[in-house]
Amino acid sequence: MSSERQAASGEFITLAVVIKTQGRRGEVAVEPHTNIPDRFREGMRLWALGKDGQRRQVQVEDLWPHKSFLVLKFEGVETISDAELLIGSELQVPRSERSELEPGWTYLSDLVGCRVFDGEREIGPIQDVHFGAGEAPLLIVTSGAKLPYEIPFAEAYLEKVDVDRKQVRMRLPEGLLDVNAPLAKEEKEKAR
Repeated sequence: MSSERQAASGEFITLAVVIKTQGRRGEVAVEPHTNIPDRFREGMRLWALGKDGQRRQVQVEDLWPHKSFLVLKFEGVETISDAELLIGSELQVPRSERSELEPGWTYLSDLVGCRVFDGEREIGPIQDVHFGAGEAPLLIVTSGAKLPYEIPFAEAYLEKVDVDRKQVRMRLPEGLLDVNAPLAKEEKEKAR
């Protein structure tokens, strides 16, 4: 599976998110959302989607790994102040430029809209995929009137992904869905 993520508009794929500035010459530390080797390269054009919804084009001047991040230096971003404007931006490429995958791999963006099954029990459709502090991305799955479930998309739970049939089949540990189940009326009153 690949973790490149489709942006909400469907026209762009998110490859990384800018986490912080790094250094004094406009470099930024990014959290990659792709596990495709050599996905980033010098001269590569990316589109930075800011928190304000505005998208601007940037070009990679230099790059190197640093701890769990990738450090990117963009042409024309020369100071810490310039780099601070990029914090929180999603670094994207047009969907048409996403990498070819090896057989058996799937883009996480293609999972949105698929229905999740735990064995034969249908849980619901995937509304989104979130990347958090954990190792596995979280599938945001709606189920009737309940609050959405956050299900780790971990290989240990995965049985089969069939994007053509819009199905993700999993074997979830006992009680996983109960962890974030909505509180019953009595439980809400007790919590007060």
